[in-house]
Amino acid sequence: MTLHELYLLSPEISMALLAGVVIILDLIFKNKKLLPIVGFIGLLVPLFFSISLTNADPNNTGFYSALIVDKFSLFFKYLIIFAVAIVLLISIEFGKKFGKIQGEYYSLVLLSASGMLLLVSATELITIYIALELTALPTAALAAFGRNGRSSESGLKFLLLSAISSAILLYGMVLTYGFTGTTYLPEIVIRIQEMIGTSENILDSGALLFGIILITAGFGFKISAVPFQMWAPDVYEGAPTPITGFLSVASKAAGFAIILRIFYSAFDITAITVDWSSLVAILSAISMSVGNLVAIRQQNIKRMLAYSTIAQAGYIMVGLAALSTLPGGQDHAGPAGILFYLAGYAMTNLAAFAVITAVANNNGGDESISSFGGLLKRSPTLTAIMTLSMISLIGIPPTVGFMAKIYIFGSAMDTGLEWLAIIGVINSVISAYYYLRVVKVMFSESDSALNTKLTPEFGTYTAAIVGFIGTFIFGIYPTPIIDLAQTAIKSIML
Repeated sequence: MTLHELYLLSPEISMALLAGVVIILDLIFKNKKLLPIVGFIGLLVPLFFSISLTNADPNNTGFYSALIVDKFSLFFKYLIIFAVAIVLLISIEFGKKFGKIQGEYYSLVLLSASGMLLLVSATELITIYIALELTALPTAALAAFGRNGRSSESGLKFLLLSAISSAILLYGMVLTYGFTGTTYLPEIVIRIQEMIGTSENILDSGALLFGIILITAGFGFKISAVPFQMWAPDVYEGAPTPITGFLSVASKAAGFAIILRIFYSAFDITAITVDWSSLVAILSAISMSVGNLVAIRQQNIKRMLAYSTIAQAGYIMVGLAALSTLPGGQDHAGPAGILFYLAGYAMTNLAAFAVITAVANNNGGDESISSFGGLLKRSPTLTAIMTLSMISLIGIPPTVGFMAKIYIFGSAMDTGLEWLAIIGVINSVISAYYYLRVVKVMFSESDSALNTKLTPEFGTYTAAIVGFIGTFIFGIYPTPIIDLAQTAIKSIML
């Protein structure tokens, strides 16, 4: 291990060390309010290293080429660090519920984030698997942090289903290794291209095809796409609210990052264009349809947003399907749209969860949609933030959600997937029912809440405002994020 390799790994190392610092401070100081503040300020260190790596060699590799720091991985590092910062802000007030175990809570968030940072840079199957486990295990513990029956069930379900999905993923990786003789993504694509050069159809190899299917299934769990979404509603409902937001944003972003890297870098898209595109397009259509239709009947807002995130995964997969419809994946619109959508979704969803946290704290932990009744009179600012978030999730201007859907549905239209874009638009219309229901409840009157002003804690309020500003500003002027997304995608083009 050289100093240069340690430098490449500096964001991950500094994030893990920050988790250790939080644990030590938890042992030394009785005042637990210090912990989220230290964690939040400490994020400047991995952010600094990420920025310094941005200005370095654009294709830094290390650890025998198992790790790469390129524009693609750095895009997701920034996104993950942003998500962690918002989650820590939301947790300042919420974390008081955990009493003496606040240190463990914050350190597990940071450790999970370190796994995500490693995952988006991994270019070798074993490293990818280890990073996934480093991400999933702390998250399973966090899901059970509510210390009640529902939260314990949430953590146990996440742990068991995560273990099953990891096993499926590992089987897929083993089959891929057995077929290609290597675990390195760049070498896997070379072996596949050599096979194609001998006029052998990749689809004639049952072992490799089955391995690809198993890998797709394993990552389908991570992004909560149908039919691997069964864990999301119960886990989202039972987990602490900031962790639900963390799962919906950071975990999904890391999952899509590694999916893009694997299928852009390891499996030759040209050879399996029709079959791969059809598979992803069908899963996309089913995911958005199932998520939206089931969300309509939900009364708990976190459970509603769990089905919403299943639908959002379907929208994002439209870009993944568009990736494989042109020869060699030469069009950047689909994959760049995925990155832009994930960035916009992070701002929107985290703003929504900040408002949910503030309302639930004020209502004794009530997370039903009806608990938002009369919010307009109790807190006009939070009402405005939640309204914009719901509008953005639907895809109505002037929000970043609208621009993201225009971009990603446009890529489908440009690549011959008009039917998928039409299904996406129809589902967006369907989703308006349950998103606008929240808005309707907030603007309605509730006798029990009319005289109760809601004043959120500073951290939660700040997180909500930041998400609100990002959702609005990048809805009007999305160019900076689109440019970053296109640059990031170009860095993993073969």
